[in-house]
Formats: sequence, structure tokens, C-alpha cells
Amino acid sequence: MAQAGAPPEPPRTRPGRLKVYLGAAPGVGKTYRMLDEGWRRALRGTDVVVGFVECHRRPHTEELLDGLEVLPRARHTRHGTERTELDLAAVLARRPEVALIDELAHTNAPGARNPTRREDIEELLAAGIDVITTVNIQHLESLNDVVEKITGMPQRETVPDEAVRRAHQIELVDMAPEALRRRMAHGNVCAPEKIDAALSHYFRIGNLTALRELALLWVAERVDETLQRYRAEHGIGGVWETRERVVVAITGGPEGETLIRRAARIAARSSGGDLLAVHVARSDGPADTSPAALARQRRLVENTGGSYHTVVGDQVPEALLAFARAENATQLIVGVSRRGLLRRVLGARGVGETVVENSGDIDVHMVTHERAGRGRIRLLPGRDLPLVRRRGGPVAGLVLPVLLTLLLRAVSGPLDLNLTGQTLLFLLAVVAVACVGGVVSALLASVTASLLLNYYFIPPVGRFTIAEANNILALLVFAVVAVTVAAVVDRSLRLGSRAAGATAEAETLSSLAGGILRGEQSVPVLLERTRETFGMESVELRPRARDTELAGPADAGDGITVPVGADAELVLRGRGLPATEHRVLTAFAAHLTAAVEHARLAEAAAEVEPVKAADRMRTALLAAVSHDLRTPLASSWAAVTSLRSRDVKFSEEDREELLATADESLAKLNRLVDNLLDMSRIQAGALTLHLQPVALAEVLPSAVGSLPEAPSGRILAQDLEAVPDVLADPPLLERVIANLVANAARHSPPGRPVTVSASVLAARVELRVTDRGPGLRPSDRERAFAPFQRLGDTDNTTGLGLGLALSRGLTEAMGGTLTPEDTPGGGLTMVVSLPAARTP
Repeated sequence: MAQAGAPPEPPRTRPGRLKVYLGAAPGVGKTYRMLDEGWRRALRGTDVVVGFVECHRRPHTEELLDGLEVLPRARHTRHGTERTELDLAAVLARRPEVALIDELAHTNAPGARNPTRREDIEELLAAGIDVITTVNIQHLESLNDVVEKITGMPQRETVPDEAVRRAHQIELVDMAPEALRRRMAHGNVCAPEKIDAALSHYFRIGNLTALRELALLWVAERVDETLQRYRAEHGIGGVWETRERVVVAITGGPEGETLIRRAARIAARSSGGDLLAVHVARSDGPADTSPAALARQRRLVENTGGSYHTVVGDQVPEALLAFARAENATQLIVGVSRRGLLRRVLGARGVGETVVENSGDIDVHMVTHERAGRGRIRLLPGRDLPLVRRRGGPVAGLVLPVLLTLLLRAVSGPLDLNLTGQTLLFLLAVVAVACVGGVVSALLASVTASLLLNYYFIPPVGRFTIAEANNILALLVFAVVAVTVAAVVDRSLRLGSRAAGATAEAETLSSLAGGILRGEQSVPVLLERTRETFGMESVELRPRARDTELAGPADAGDGITVPVGADAELVLRGRGLPATEHRVLTAFAAHLTAAVEHARLAEAAAEVEPVKAADRMRTALLAAVSHDLRTPLASSWAAVTSLRSRDVKFSEEDREELLATADESLAKLNRLVDNLLDMSRIQAGALTLHLQPVALAEVLPSAVGSLPEAPSGRILAQDLEAVPDVLADPPLLERVIANLVANAARHSPPGRPVTVSASVLAARVELRVTDRGPGLRPSDRERAFAPFQRLGDTDNTTGLGLGLALSRGLTEAMGGTLTPEDTPGGGLTMVVSLPAARTP
């Protein structure tokens, strides 16, 4: 805690770290574990405060608050009701090292600084304050609906999965269902009057077992991600499992959220599975597609850790499968069709059935939902009719008038319809054919109906002649009305198709603009979005020939070419694009032009950066040389000058002391020059290596003996003989170990030895040099490996600050890594990982 009158603390440069205690169910002890860790950190000297803790009158939890600094809560009154919340301003003003804040998924009271506690915690992390918090598994967004099905209780407060995944540490707080029920029965979880109801409803054995399994699966995925990252950082090879890639098709309909959550759970249960949501923007787009619903579903996809994509295609099944194959998807999630019974009878198979038939190696999941089979009936067909209707329309135009004629002749006696009634019935048949098969079928039906009316119902019957002028007028009116109806149907189809195409175009451009606003504006990202949006096999950005001028998209021999800037062009290879999609493609090209220009400016700035870095290096070198090189040079010069002086008679003891001073100063000068030369060789890539099998047990004694003040009594070697030889350059490895041991000995307190140990990990050997000193803050660890850095050293006679930088450079040149770790109990451990030498 800062003392009164002390200068204000400097702002923290690193963001704070988040630790989450994830509970499998309420009452398992998350808050207790959080407060227990707060106590442990406080006893180690860490500045810990309690920002907000809800003890729920649990005595064992309340006991842990005694002795910890608890900040007062903020009070908010609304409609006469007072609520207390986390006082974010007080925590920011107090600026502790660690803040304990309960219930990550909590929704703040109206009038608070942020709507949710998650946003409060994000502000604290941005200010450099570490936060320890708690959350239950049922509050994760991807599991919200399945938890409601298990327990029968909706969870209105949720938190995005990514907000928890970003935590530096996630610790599962778990308990066997029987043990949790015993804890409840003893009154350690809820009030006595609520125990029986809780045990018989939410806290049943089956519910708790299911929640426990959900928590274990979710945390197992996070552990697998951490392990994969560790393997990658240490270059560990071996067999990799096939990664699941789950694609979910969404339309903007009410079933979208159900499909997304189902797909998120399937992806979460696989090792490193990816979730990709795709919406197909078709030219005759579905009438019930809602941009607002698509926006909500996009946010849900991103909250569950997935990515959202939009592709253009007239045929939804083909576009969907093309996207899935291009993304190497293993599973495809589609919803059960919303088409009603009438549409299923009149139309062809739905999207799901077609996708299943043509999916090939991709597993397809047909997910049911509450809107299945309850879609609206579209009276007017789309422009691209199904195959059954394209073939059935002309047949209906010929058959339906004939069937109507037979029916009218069969009932002509009882009904005694006149010509007007018969004509209206034939007109109704023409309209029905137009709705089923379109304009061509309607024209065919009108011609057939006119001929049948003339032959069977207009006197003289049985001949294609007309005796009365009124009948001629009736037949002409019928023909005009039939043609007019067909024309109106055709125009409505074309206008509807044009409007739907404009909607799809606007939706695609909106998705592109949203991606750019979110920072997805690099050239490779835009190229990939262009490829997947237009369903192309490949997209290439290449220099344009000097004699080529393009005003817009044009078909070339190797694909569709679009100009990008003054001297580049975009080439798309795959399907042909209709003219209606060229405007969208031109918009993509305009964004690519801006991205290319931005990349050029970034490249120009990157070219200047090495010059600036070299200038900083020269400045640091001059500053170092001005002191660190001049000091041993001056000492040795003074000693030699004194020995050459004839004015002073030195005793033999004095002469030996002067010679020792000169020898020590020249040796120090030689080491500094060697370090500078080696550092320059590493930066220039001119370091010569002679890799061979080396035993660590043989290198350590020579490395320690080369130090000017060999701390042999302060070195504790462990397990060096039990590990195989490493593949390294012996002199360079000796210098690395010498630098690390000297650095550890310099920072270790008196009486605490430096430990040098080794272990085997896969095909590599890890050498650990451990000290018990003050250690390094996480924000300073990478800076410690920069040249001319002496973090924590107040003695300017210890060298140029090249030891760690040179050690890392030499280790990486030999194919290894040098990384710092915290020593359990305090201190710093330097880990040198080198490839193990192959046994002959």
C-alpha cells in the first residue's frame, strides 16, 4: 500500500491479467477459492483488495474476508429500491496490484458506469490491475440453452465464451454431486427454508452430473489449446489429430440461434475445432431474411468463438457445399426445412435434402427446431423454379384446361352454367397455371383454354367457328385477360428478383464494410473474402501489363480480370459471373485498391525501421563504450604506466598487485570486445557454427571455471548425467551457460545456491538455471533480452548488458530457445531448450 506523502505510482505499462474460477454448479466453492488465493497473495506481499464479493451468508466464506481490505460498494437507487454494485472508480483510484471481484456475468444496476460487470473488469485490466473473478458454467453463452433444457431454469445473465477464454488462467472448481448435495443439506449453500426445494429441483443428481460434464468438456478444450500452444512454442513434433471444422448454415430466420448454439457445442467437443457460420446471399433471396436477425446471429457466432462469412450464389445447396469444401469442413449443420406441406408437395426437395445427397465426405447434421414445417406459403414462385415445376408447368398448361373441360361437360346438366361462368372458370385455371409454372406455362394454358372454349362451349359446338358476335367478344376478352395475367405474373417475378438481388448486393457490401471496420483490411484477408464471397476456385492479385487498360471487370483467357489501382489487377478463376454481380466485384476491387496502398505505405515505414533501430543501437553502443570499455582500459593503462615509471620504487608485492590489476582489466576488456563482436556477428548472420553432440555434465564445469569470480561453491547441479547429449557448438554453449550462471549468481541472495538442472521433453533437452532472487516482472522479461539492458543492476561495473541478449542469440543460432519462467517460491528460471543429439 502506498504511504502518505509518497510520490504517485507510475502508470503500469502492461495490461492486467485475468484469472477465472469456473464453477461446475452454484455452491461448489468458487468465492471461497478466490478469497483463499487473495489471502495467499497478500501473505506474499502482494497488494490485494476485495472489490466485490457476494458471500450469500455462508459463514466459512465470510471468515476469509476478515483481514483483507474491502472497498466500499457503490449504491444505486431506482424506484425506491437500493442496490449495491462494484465501485469501479474507487478501485481505479486505489490501484491495487490484484482486485478480487465476484460474479463475472453479473448485470449492473441502472445508472452504473457500465451495463455489465464484465465491462468493469475489462477497464481494470486495461489499467494494469490483475483481477481474480468467478463464473458458473451455466452463464457461458454457448451453453445457455442446453443448461436451460437440463435444469428447466433460464439463465438471463450470460457472458461471451471468448471473454473467459482470454483469461490468463482458468481454474475449474468442481465437486461430486453427492458431496455438493451434502453441503447443501448441512446449510452451507443456501438458506434452510430453501434447501428442500433446491435438492428436489435444480440440485438433483442428474442435473449436477450433466453440469459437471459440461464444465469438464469446456475446460478440457481450453487445456488442449494451451498444450498445443506450448508444443508449438517448443518445436515439439509428433502426431497431430485432425482438426474438426464445423460449418453452420444460417438464413436470418428464427431458427438461427438454435443452429449456432448446436454447432458451437459440436465444435467445442472436438480438439481445437473451428466454428464457421455462413449465409448464402442469393439473387432471389428468401422473403423472410432479416438484416437485424442476421446481425444478432453474427454477434452470437462471434461470442461463441466462431467466424461469420457471406457468400453469393443462386443455388443455395451448391454454394453451401462449395464453401464447406473450400474451408476443408468436416461437419455441416443445416436446419430442418421450414416449408409447409403444400410447398413440399408443389416444390422440389429442400436445401437440407439436396445438401445431404451431394455432401460426399462431409457429415451433415439436420437439426430440428420449433419453426420446422411452419414456413409461409409464397404464392408467386421464384425466378429460378425447381426442376419439377419447370417441367410440370407446361404439362399443367395442357392438362388442367382439358380436365376442366371434361368436368364441365360432365356437370353441364345439373349446374346449367352459361358461357360467362365457363369462361371465368377457365380464367381461374390459367391463373393457377401461372402461379405454378410461370409466364410460359400461363400462355400455353390460355391458348389451350381458348381452343377448348371455342370447340366445346361456343355455338356451333363441335366446330372451331363462332356464330354470335357476343361470343367473339367474350373469347377475345378471355384471351386478353389471360395474357395480361401472365404478363403481370412475369413482371412481378422480375421486379421481385431485381429487388432481392439488390438486397443481396447491399447485404454483401455491408458485410465487407463491417469486416473493414473491425480491422479485416489486409490484402490477404480481402482476397480470401473475395474468393469465398463469389465462390471462386482461386483469386490472385498480380501486376498489370503496361499496355493493358481495364475500365471494369472483363473476361480474360485465364479468368475474370478487374483493375486494382494503377498497376495491378485482380484475377478470379472459377465460375462465370453474371453481369448483376459485377458491381459488387467492383466494390471489392475498390477496397483492395485501398488495402494495397496501405500495404505499400506500411512497407515503406518498415524499410525505415531498421535504419532507426541501427541508429538506436549505435547510440546505445556509444553510451556503453564511453564508460564500460573506458573503465578497464583506464585501469590497465594506469597500472602499466605506474610500472614503467622510474620515479617510484615499487615493492615486489606492489608490482604483483599492479600486474594483477592490469591482467584483470585487460581480461574484462577482452570479454567485452568478444561480446560486442559476437553480437554483431549474430545480427549480421555471419556466426560460424560447428554442431556436434555435447554432454551438459562436461560443459558446466568449464563454463563456471571461465567466470572471473567462479561461484563454484554456489552452484548446485542436478540430473545433468541423466539426460542425453545435446546438439550444439561446445564453445558457444559454454558461453551461454556461463552468462546465465553469472547472471543468476549475481541476483541470488547470500547463502542461496544457483541450481542447474536438466530434463528431457520429447526430442529436446531443457537446461534450467534457477536463482532465488527478486525475479522479473512479466512486462520486463522480453526487455531483459534486448542489448545494453541491465534491469535490476545498480552496479555499472558489471558489463555492457549484453549477457542475456548474447545468450539468446547464440541459443537460437544453435536451433534452441531461451525463455524465462517464474521460480516457484520466488526467483527466476532461465530455460535453455536444445535438440537432443541422435544416438548412433
